Amino acid sequence: MPPRSSDHTGQQRRTFLKRSGVGIGSAALHSLLLRDVVGQDRPGDLSPMGLPGLPHFAAKAKRVIFLCMAGGPSHLETFDYKPKLDELDGQPMPESFTAGQPIAQLQGKELKVQGHLTKFKRYGESGQWVSDYLPHQAKVVDDLCVLRSMVTEQINHDPAHTFMNTGTALSGRPSMGSWVTYGLGSESENLPSFVVLTSVGGRNPQPIASRQWSAGFLPSRYQGVELNSSGAAVNYVSNPPGVNNAQQQALVHSITQLDRLRNASFQNPEVDTRIAAYELAFRMQSSVPELTDMSHEPQHVLDAYGAVPGDGSFASNCLLARRLAERGTRFIQLYHRGWDHHGDLQKYMGICCGLTDKPTTALLQDLKQRGMLKDTLVIWGGEFGRTPMFQGKGGAGRDHHIKGFNMWMAGGGLKSGMSYGNTDELGYHASENPMHVRDLHATMLHLMGIDHQRFTHRFQGLDMKLTGVEPSRVVDEIIA
Repeated sequence: MPPRSSDHTGQQRRTFLKRSGVGIGSAALHSLLLRDVVGQDRPGDLSPMGLPGLPHFAAKAKRVIFLCMAGGPSHLETFDYKPKLDELDGQPMPESFTAGQPIAQLQGKELKVQGHLTKFKRYGESGQWVSDYLPHQAKVVDDLCVLRSMVTEQINHDPAHTFMNTGTALSGRPSMGSWVTYGLGSESENLPSFVVLTSVGGRNPQPIASRQWSAGFLPSRYQGVELNSSGAAVNYVSNPPGVNNAQQQALVHSITQLDRLRNASFQNPEVDTRIAAYELAFRMQSSVPELTDMSHEPQHVLDAYGAVPGDGSFASNCLLARRLAERGTRFIQLYHRGWDHHGDLQKYMGICCGLTDKPTTALLQDLKQRGMLKDTLVIWGGEFGRTPMFQGKGGAGRDHHIKGFNMWMAGGGLKSGMSYGNTDELGYHASENPMHVRDLHATMLHLMGIDHQRFTHRFQGLDMKLTGVEPSRVVDEIIA
């Protein structure tokens, strides 16, 4: 007997409509997700809003620009002037400073004091000490809050970067940029809220792993997006050959509608993250070229930074950071790799400072002139400092050092033209008001309106936070 065509056909229709309606979308989404797995695309952040109830109180800073001097610049050749160091130059390092202390490459070797390898002068109304390596930053020292008593816990580069970025040496935790954008959301619909830029120049440029800007256990939409410093700013964002923007927009819209329909049943937040990422990627096709087009920047601005657009330099990245900040990017990190000066410190400090000092100063002055410095928190520093002891063959160098080093912060509701804390007479220990990396994180969050003690994310049964469970505090003494 022939089959009942109406039932059979009806079943076929229902099956076809169900499977084609969401199946095509599922296949398309699967294809997009597969590209993420092999690393061809990087998710962005579409969410315009942060968590309910945040900020906890009125914020002084809207955004952060973190200038990461990767490799560990010497505080003893930048901001930390110690006359005693010159007095003891070449003599054995007093054991009272080093006994039982962690040392990297100098462990077990004869330790001799290395005096300053440059000159220092007082600058500005604040009279702060700045070395001859930083003639441009010396001009804006009254805008800086120099942190002279920083302390960290990791003495080798990669774990020290991990600690600076995530508050722990354990891999897989969210970076500070991810925490900030998770809590506060994005101010831009067309650009990622967390952007990373890198440049190179100096001695032994240590690699920087992309997990330094990972979202860890937070939703992946809060991961940092690395923009290329030269060539195409973002890979795989432009349209395929023969596809115009209208066609691309129609395709993205159709797939998104199908994927949302499918995800209404599964309710997987990572699917929503990927949908948001690809919608953002489409909008970045127009926003990123406009962002990186420096043709409308006046020549005097390019000259102030020392920027040659597209050259991949720290100078160009600083100008790009200002443009990102103007367009609503919440957290911007600029890594300059080349500060690992175990030898030939004088030569390589000259190179690194020559590449970074002028653009750093120009960035501060540019933000200030535009009225943006007051609500932009700028942070400068490395993952640790350098030893007061000599290292190297031929040209003198310094080893890694974690017990006392310098950073600075500016803008974003901070007091300016001041120093906080101090190291001892040889620049070894943070002897006055030690400021731990976790204190830096707590203070940064506070300036952005976030109580670090209340800002948590539930993971594996624990309420995780950037500042962890160890004691940490907001350094109120530096807040205006």
